[in-house]
Formats: sequence, C-alpha cells, structure tokens
Amino acid sequence: METIMPQGFATYSEVSLSAFKFNPKNQEVIDKKQEILRSISEHHGATPTSVLFYGFSPMMLGTKYKQIAVTGITPDTKKFLDSTGVKYVYIAETELKEYKKQFNWVVAADEYFTFAGSEQEQLDKIQSVSELAKDVIVTTLRDYKNQDFRDREFSQPLAVHAHNDTKLFLEYHHYDFADRNSWSTTVYEMHGANAVTTGPFARRSMFFKQMAKFSIDAGAKSFYVHKNLMYKSLIKKNYEHVISISF
Repeated sequence: METIMPQGFATYSEVSLSAFKFNPKNQEVIDKKQEILRSISEHHGATPTSVLFYGFSPMMLGTKYKQIAVTGITPDTKKFLDSTGVKYVYIAETELKEYKKQFNWVVAADEYFTFAGSEQEQLDKIQSVSELAKDVIVTTLRDYKNQDFRDREFSQPLAVHAHNDTKLFLEYHHYDFADRNSWSTTVYEMHGANAVTTGPFARRSMFFKQMAKFSIDAGAKSFYVHKNLMYKSLIKKNYEHVISISF
C-alpha cells in the first residue's frame, strides 16, 4: 500500500484532482461547478473580475475572469493546472498577507473551514480569508447540527467509472472520544489491487451559526446559505450547502 504523507488541505485537494483526471466526463463536472458560481453571481447581482481559489477546483477551469489566483495546492496540482493552459497566478499561502482585499471573491470549497484542529484555528482561518475578499467568500459546509450519527464514521463512498475501469474513494472519520466535534479524516483511493492512503487530516465540525458569527466578527456584512444550491465533492456522494459571505 502506497502512503502519501499529509500536507493539509492542499493534499486533500489533490485527491479530488485524481478523481477529476480519471473521470472521462470531467467537462460535465466543470459545467456543474461553474453553474454554482453563476447562480451566486445572479444572487449578488455582480460577476467578479478577480477570484482566489483555495485548493484545486474544477470551478476555475474554463472561467473567463480577468484574474484567477490559486493557493493551497501541491506541486503536482500546479503541474496539472499549467498543462491545461489556464491563465492563473499561484500564490504561496505564506505570501497571502500581502494581498489584503485584493480579490472580489475568494472560493474555499470542500468544507475548507473544517480542516482545523481547534476552534481558534477555524476562527483564524475565517479571519485570514476575510482579509483577502473585497466582496464575497464562497464556501461549502455540511449540516453538522442535524447530522445522523450513522453518517459520522464514513462519508458516502464514490465510484468513478472510466469505460471498463473504476476508481473507488472512501473517507473514514475517526472521532475524538473526548471532543465529539473533533475528528481525523483518512481518504482511501482504490484502483484495482492498488490503494493510496491520504491523511489523516485534522478536522472539526463547524455550524452555520458559528460560521456566521465568526464571519461577522471578521467584518462580513451578511451570511447566506443558498437554499436551492448544493455542492458535491469529487470524492464522496454527500451534498454540502453552498454559502456566500458578503463584505
């Protein structure tokens, strides 16, 4: 079994890229994810000219924004983006402090704000991302308050089919017995007799009211959960709520 040492959200995001590259219908994936951004633009009555993405996202492929920037990706993800010909600027996370309020939108999907070991780390993440966005933060989140206990241990597995070939993705969540809001996630990517294990990643529940409070404290004017808009990861079947935070 091959093991990849974890590198935080960037490494988790690279697993999504693996699923995307394997999928022969990846253009459909791009179109569905871009439809989410179009719907958010309609809701806010404005289309951004500059967008910063955290991690790999099909949302950035084929977009026509004047400026696209990416942070929180691995070298292999960067190589893939370079190969697609998409025009973007890579910004190391250590350099983000130099880009205060430089982007109309910041997109941090795949439950980015749950990748933290403590509530303080979540608060710091929201503060940091808020300092980058001039207008809107777009993120996704599951409804942890109403989550069925049976759904806690595993995400819903996903099989990606490519002609007669298949890749399976399975997320296992090991919960902290002392803190029910804290857990670690390990991702298993199975292809025939081969398996790649990624993680574990420190995770922590975040609730809508909690995220709203953190956002308002960080200077946001409004917090909106899009009722008729849902996001699905590339490596699990669970749906996530789409959230836009306005400044």
